[in-house]
Amino acid sequence: MNITLRVWRQSGPTAAGKFVEYQARDISEEMSFLEMLDVVNEELTNTGQAPIAFDHDCREGICGMCGLMINGVAHGPQKATTTCQLHMRTFRSGDTITIEPWRAQAFPVLRDLCVDRGAFDRIVQAGGYVSVSTGNAPDGNALPIPKPDADAAMDAAACIGCGACVAACPNGSASLFTAAKVAHLGNLPQGQPERYRRALKMVAQMDLEHFGGCTLFGECQEACPKEISIDSIARMNRDYVYGSVFEREGSASGGAG
Repeated sequence: MNITLRVWRQSGPTAAGKFVEYQARDISEEMSFLEMLDVVNEELTNTGQAPIAFDHDCREGICGMCGLMINGVAHGPQKATTTCQLHMRTFRSGDTITIEPWRAQAFPVLRDLCVDRGAFDRIVQAGGYVSVSTGNAPDGNALPIPKPDADAAMDAAACIGCGACVAACPNGSASLFTAAKVAHLGNLPQGQPERYRRALKMVAQMDLEHFGGCTLFGECQEACPKEISIDSIARMNRDYVYGSVFEREGSASGGAG
């Protein structure tokens, strides 16, 4: 199959960017989207041109590194699929595909399709951990956890931090990402001592990073390759309200409510 690519090229954070057109020829429909870009880059390198810069690592849909806007859709047209798991059989020979980086104020473009997602790291550093002493590691079955709580924690923990939720949101909000990190620990017994303080700190850091506000538009949920529900945002908002009350009373720790 032969594909026409319109790729955003930008040499650096302060440089002006533009779309450049490339031809991807003799592409196998069994290739992943990133493998197709590898083929294009090999041809560019062989002809003395600068290859297209894009993020990738595991190529198994679990690291969150790959992240592209493909024809205006985060990760492309296939639901619950990361860019690296998107195969060329999704497209047809002769198609024109537009490829852009994540578009969000909090994700500045570094080069071409690569953006700085360090804001996510700083949100996690603000409170996405358990710091209280939990003693020695108990036996796996010694601490009973209700199955609904365990399932909710695992669902939230599926977040790979790719940033599709931010790129897809009309407001550029990071609420789904932050809520997933809050809910992951907030559903477990070990996360209860810092549950409300965690929500306060992580939401505060999210605001400092200049992400947009959440209006529950729902596009984040649709774009998420792990299908994390916006229900987690409601939980985060509840914990934030509880935390604000506890803070006024002199204690923002609190247990499960």
